[in-house]
Amino acid sequence: MNIRAYETRDEAAVVALWQECGLTRPWNDPRRDIARKLTEQPELFLVGIHEDKVVATAMAGFDGHRGWVYYLAVAPGMRRKSFGRMLMREAERLLVERGCPKLNLQIRSSNLDAVAFYRALGYEPDAVVSFGRRLIADDSAVQDPAADRADC
Repeated sequence: MNIRAYETRDEAAVVALWQECGLTRPWNDPRRDIARKLTEQPELFLVGIHEDKVVATAMAGFDGHRGWVYYLAVAPGMRRKSFGRMLMREAERLLVERGCPKLNLQIRSSNLDAVAFYRALGYEPDAVVSFGRRLIADDSAVQDPAADRADC
């Protein structure tokens, strides 16, 4: 697998990969997520290419304090070939070049395969609670009905 920065011609393949891997949610428009990423550190949006096809992605960023990785995806038929490990190592390398002291990521607690993958790479759970609040709605996407509940 060759790793390179995302190019606009990759969009359809990337969105299809994210959908195949179960990374998309109705309230997040993946095309808007891509467009937003391209405005900030686009060189940290990585794609893995195998036989001229996008088979893996990782979206990284550094805010000057911590690094983050989102949308790590490997096509189901391409797993167990170290492609995810390769992408994470490249993201780590690029973040270290920027002086990033720590890399954070979020995993859905139900995604046990991802938990095992990151543990095998040396990542450990942090003793934190993750909070979020949508500031800009993706109008073309179905909104999360739970987002309007006070207890969420």
